[in-house]
Amino acid sequence: MAGPPQALTAKTGTAGPALEATELAVDPLLNAAPDLAEALQSWLSYLTRERRLAPLTCEAYARDLRDFLSFLMAYRGEAPNLAMMSGLTRADLRAWAASRQGRGLIAASNARALSALKSFARRLVREGMIEIGVLAAQRGPRLPRLVPKPLNAAEAEAALDNVDLLHEEPWLQKRDLAILLLLYGCGLRISEALGLTRGEAPKAGAMLRITGKGGKTRVVPVLPVIAEAIADYVAHSPWKTGPQDALFTGVKGGPLNPRLVQRAMQSLRRQLGLPESATPHALRHSFATHLLAGGGDLRAIQELLGHASLSTTQRYTEIDAAQMLSVYQAAHPRAKI
Repeated sequence: MAGPPQALTAKTGTAGPALEATELAVDPLLNAAPDLAEALQSWLSYLTRERRLAPLTCEAYARDLRDFLSFLMAYRGEAPNLAMMSGLTRADLRAWAASRQGRGLIAASNARALSALKSFARRLVREGMIEIGVLAAQRGPRLPRLVPKPLNAAEAEAALDNVDLLHEEPWLQKRDLAILLLLYGCGLRISEALGLTRGEAPKAGAMLRITGKGGKTRVVPVLPVIAEAIADYVAHSPWKTGPQDALFTGVKGGPLNPRLVQRAMQSLRRQLGLPESATPHALRHSFATHLLAGGGDLRAIQELLGHASLSTTQRYTEIDAAQMLSVYQAAHPRAKI
C-alpha cells in the first residue's frame, strides 16, 4: 500500500508520487510567518477543491509562491507576513523579476509566477486580509505569440506505424499504440489519456467523456480503429485491474507515468528522423491542424480540444495559412519570378 501523500519540499519543489489534488500541502519549513503560511494553505485548498485546477497546475503555483516568499525573506531580511504582502512595492516585484531572469527562467515561467502571485493576492483581498496594493496593476512580461508545431500527416502516421520499435513485449507495444492514437485520433492531452480508468475504456461507436483543464468536460467521438486498439491492449495486458483502476499501466501494474510516454516519442524521433517538435503534445496539435486542413469547423475543433476560448483554437489557422503560403510560393509560376 502506498504511503501518505508527500508534501512539496522546499528544496526540490517537487511532489511525491502519492500527491493528490485535495491534499496539496505547504512545507512547514516555508519561509513565511504563521499568518501568511495559513493563508497560503487555504488558497491552495481553494484552488484544488473549489476551482478544481489540475494537480500539476496547483503544484506549479505552490512552487511559484515558495520562490517569491523565499526571495522576499532574503530581500527584506525577515519572514514575510500578511502585513508585508499588503505593503509590497513595485521595487519588490522588479527585484524578484530580476532575480528570476538572473537564474535564466524564461518569460513564460515568469509570467505564470506573477499570475500565481496575483491570484493569491486577490484571494487575500477578498478575504479581507490585505488591502489592494501594487499587484493589482502589475503587468506580466510580454510573451511571444507561440504557434503550435504539429507533425505533418506522414510524420504522424510514421510514429503510429512504428510503435513496435519501442518494446519487445507485445502488450507494451499495444499499450503505447493505444495511447498515441488517443492523442492523435481524439486530440487528448497526455494527462487526459492517462487519467482514463479501465471502466472508461471506450467501445466502438461510443463517445468518450473527458474532464480537462479547469474541470471543463467535453465529449469526443472515438474512431473504430482507436476503440479496437484499446480493446486489443486491454485483452493482452497482464494486469487485470478493476473498473476504477488506471486504464494504462506500467510494467509493474501501477498507473503509467507520463514521462514514459514522452520518452517513447523521443525514441521514435531518433529512430525515424522526426523533427524535435515531435512530442506527445504535438500529436494533439496535429489532430487539430489536420482536421482544419480537411475542412473542419473551427468551433467544432474548439469543442473537441476543450479550449475555453476560440482565440486559443485560432492559432491553428495561422499554421494552415502558413502551409498554404508555402505551397503557393513553391507551385505558382508568378511566385517563382
